[in-house]
Amino acid sequence: MQETLKKIFPNFSTDLLLEIENHAIIQSFEAGDVIMRTGQYINYTLLVTKGQLKIYREGENGGEFFMYYLHPGQACAVSMICATKSQTSQIMAKAIDDVEIIMLPLSLMEKWMMEHRSWYEFVILTYRTRFEEVLEVLDNVAFRAMDERLEFYLKRNSDACGCKDLKLSHQDIATELNTSREVISRLLKKMEQRGLVQLHRNHIALLK
Repeated sequence: MQETLKKIFPNFSTDLLLEIENHAIIQSFEAGDVIMRTGQYINYTLLVTKGQLKIYREGENGGEFFMYYLHPGQACAVSMICATKSQTSQIMAKAIDDVEIIMLPLSLMEKWMMEHRSWYEFVILTYRTRFEEVLEVLDNVAFRAMDERLEFYLKRNSDACGCKDLKLSHQDIATELNTSREVISRLLKKMEQRGLVQLHRNHIALLK
């Protein structure tokens, strides 16, 4: 297991990898599974070792506000923050594809921060990265029109999966951008006319 962990978390020290191996609880989830819910007490810090997680806020009317993705080698900053304050989650986490995560007991968080420099640096980097991603999303919502937000959203999804073919329905996009399916369909049609995308039944191909 250590060799696998070293490939996914190359900056972790050997001692830290050994501790993770000794305390890790490994869980697998299928695409579409909700891993974390709003109001749920967090008992573990989550590290992603396989697949992709979508982190989002859920509105009172059931709408979703997309925040960022988590990939292998990354951690859920919310689980780290809730761990230190014994608070409940304010976000939702859903598996985009088949996912494997490592769950680490909260009691180790503070201990490792003091004992393992590589863990301390990983936690700080995680906080900073997630904060920058949330700022980018807020800037996008506050200062861009819906057509610009849509292009930003599609590019972000493309960067996240490393692909140009996005398995997203018009309703999926509308829900995450908090607008109507009709608005998204109209804007996508305009993008297709500009040669930016090619629309299919259940997926969208980015051309540029």
